[in-house]
Amino acid sequence: MLFFRYFEDEGRSYLARTWLLDDVEDAAPSPGKKGRGKQEPWNGTDWFVSFGDESGHRSWEDALRYGFVSAGGGDWFSRTLRSLPVGARVFTHIPKTGYVGVGTVSGEPQPFENAALTVDGESHRMTDLPLKGSYRAHDGTAAEEDAEDRREWIVPVDWERAVPRARALWRTGFFANQNSACKLRARFTIDEVSRHFGIT
Repeated sequence: MLFFRYFEDEGRSYLARTWLLDDVEDAAPSPGKKGRGKQEPWNGTDWFVSFGDESGHRSWEDALRYGFVSAGGGDWFSRTLRSLPVGARVFTHIPKTGYVGVGTVSGEPQPFENAALTVDGESHRMTDLPLKGSYRAHDGTAAEEDAEDRREWIVPVDWERAVPRARALWRTGFFANQNSACKLRARFTIDEVSRHFGIT
């Protein structure tokens, strides 16, 4: 819907246009669609997860081997990841790289220091595992309540299909988001990633 407003300022006259739009999807539109439109319906199961694979800190090799996703460094980064429910299906994406895995959340979020993961049928404390990444909060000088927010949060995942970073999948029109986790509504992304990874 388009509105026009007329106003004057210091003897000059202006005519301004204003558009009123419905809520729009943050992601790029699916192929074949022009511009932005209403959100696609959510299927109640699928979630997008952004895994920040960072040298010297978070490692996708660890996540692939031991079955987890993680986020930390501040409440803004970990809050959405901590909202993942057990049983959610996660489509995991490495920023600027592509989709690397699809799996099911198998446990509650836990801070790294308390997290336990099932390896070869046995539960192991994550702190006891040989890890390539470092998942401890790095700011030891922060106030206790601030340090709490900066912890790395771990969510266990049973991978249905996951691949090394070098084999990540990315196509024009795929969904990506700056949040660590959010509901995945993009049907094109779900279908194409599932097809590529052989998931029904």
